[in-house]
Amino acid sequence: MEIFKYMEKYDYEQLLFCQDEQSGLKAIVAIHDTTLGPALGGTRMWSYKSEDEAIEDALRLAKGMTYKNAAAGLNLGGGKTVIIGDSRKDKNEEMFRAFGRFIQGLNGRYITAEDVGTTVADMDLIHEETDFVTGISPAFGSSGNPSPVTAYGVFRGMKAAAKEAFGSDSLEGKVIAIQGVGNVAYNLCKYLTEEGASIIVTDIHKDAVKRAVDDFGAKAVDPDEIYSIECDIYAPCALGAVINDETIPQLKAKVIAGAANNQLKDTRHGDLIHEMGILYAPDYVINAGGVINVADELYGYNRERAMKKVEGVYQNIEKVINIAKRDGVPTYVAADRMVEERIARMRNSRSQFLQNPKSILNMKK
Repeated sequence: MEIFKYMEKYDYEQLLFCQDEQSGLKAIVAIHDTTLGPALGGTRMWSYKSEDEAIEDALRLAKGMTYKNAAAGLNLGGGKTVIIGDSRKDKNEEMFRAFGRFIQGLNGRYITAEDVGTTVADMDLIHEETDFVTGISPAFGSSGNPSPVTAYGVFRGMKAAAKEAFGSDSLEGKVIAIQGVGNVAYNLCKYLTEEGASIIVTDIHKDAVKRAVDDFGAKAVDPDEIYSIECDIYAPCALGAVINDETIPQLKAKVIAGAANNQLKDTRHGDLIHEMGILYAPDYVINAGGVINVADELYGYNRERAMKKVEGVYQNIEKVINIAKRDGVPTYVAADRMVEERIARMRNSRSQFLQNPKSILNMKK
């Protein structure tokens, strides 16, 4: 892999390799952009086939966090860590404490959190060595389970999309097909039924479906049926890449708004649904409630304040829709433009400040 060539292409700032022989730690920290503030992004532990694969994953995920944090209106950049190893058998206390010391050495430039293959207990071990970690145990002042907050953000974003598609943001009477009923989607079902929506659910885990049926009166369908269901809103809340060549011809919804990451298999699928008149709420904008919530820990966690910030997902989806109308582009393109415009404004502001010595002297006074 030509690392510098890749970093230059996507404008990455830093790539760090961390190893500790005693604990077996092999970690890669990618910092994509810190224009808006310190890079925030989780630590993923995975059995990668090669070092190149691990590097590419860290870089890709770091860039994704830049866009998610910026779209959420956070004063944070994007970063990510991958630890090479099997999370089921390779973990030990020394590994995460050693990693915590590496993070501390970055002096706040990167803040980590939980991700695939890591847990709250792992974050607590990192916290033994550094304060630059979020998603720790509530006993240390963290926000706890992020699922209800993420769900609330998706609910708010769904309402904003409904306002554009149906003329009202009320979801009462709307039929919503939910794919995957994990922790986030279960809480989303709660918000939707309280508003009077009718929900249709599916999941590969029958117990998750049964819980939604029992608790919310949801209608259950087989996993393959969810795409062709007559509904107002299709909410992907499980795997990514579910909007693809096979599923798009089946869709009957007017809105796609769900919690899953990387919903478009390819960017051209965003173009296809746009041409069909389906309104897509970009995934990293609508599902940002979790990162908004965990970012509040940096100020001393206050749940009421965090939930108020998560309400802003509604306005963020509105901004995306307005940019899409302004530029005549699909919403997935508009979301990227919203982020890139915000970062560009901050870079220009800093550049103008540094080019004006009088402004610096005035600041010193």
